[in-house]
Amino acid sequence: MANSFLNKTARIISTIFVPPSFTIIIFTFFAFYLETESLKIIITLFTAYLLGFAAPIMLFIILRNKKLLVDSDASIKEERTLPFSIAIVFYIIGFIILNYFEVNIISIAFWFCYISNTIITIFINKHWKISAHAMGSAGPFAALTFVFGLYALIFGIIVVIVGWARIRLKCHTFAQVFAGGVLAFISTYIQMYFIVKYFSY
Repeated sequence: MANSFLNKTARIISTIFVPPSFTIIIFTFFAFYLETESLKIIITLFTAYLLGFAAPIMLFIILRNKKLLVDSDASIKEERTLPFSIAIVFYIIGFIILNYFEVNIISIAFWFCYISNTIITIFINKHWKISAHAMGSAGPFAALTFVFGLYALIFGIIVVIVGWARIRLKCHTFAQVFAGGVLAFISTYIQMYFIVKYFSY
C-alpha cells in the first residue's frame, strides 16, 4: 500500500513538473516582475507559452503517437536526441523574438540557457542518460537564485522533490539526477551572470 502510494505520488510529480512546466512558471513571473511595458510582458508570455511549453509538449505527443518514443519517460536515451534537437529550434526562434523586442536581459539570458543547456544535454546523452527533469528544475532554481539570492532557496525543495520522483520511478539513478541538477544550476548561473554583465542594454 505504502509503495503504491509513493509510486503514484512520484508519477504525479514527474508528470506535473516536466521541464516545460517550469518554463511557463518562471517566465510568467519574469514577465510581470521584470517588465514595465505591456508589449514586453505579452511577448515574454507569448514566447514562453508557445515555444517553451506548447510546442515541446505537442512535439512529445506527436513523437509518442508515431512510436518514436517508447514511453512517457523517454526511457531509451538514444530516442531523446530527436526531441532535444527540435526543441533547440524552438528555443532559437524564441531567443530571436525576445531579442528583437528587447525584453529584460535577465529573461533573454535565461532563455539562452535553454539553448546551450539542451546542446550540452544532447552530447552527454549520447553516453549517459543524465536527468532532463533534474536539469529542467535546477535551471530555473539557478535563475531565481541569480535574481533573488538566498531567498530563492525555498525553490530548491521542488528540485529535490522532482529528483526523488525520478529516482523513485527508476527512470534515473541518484548519480544521473544529481549530475543533472548540479550541471544545470552551475551552467545556468554562470551563463546568466556573464550575459547580464556584458550584454545589458
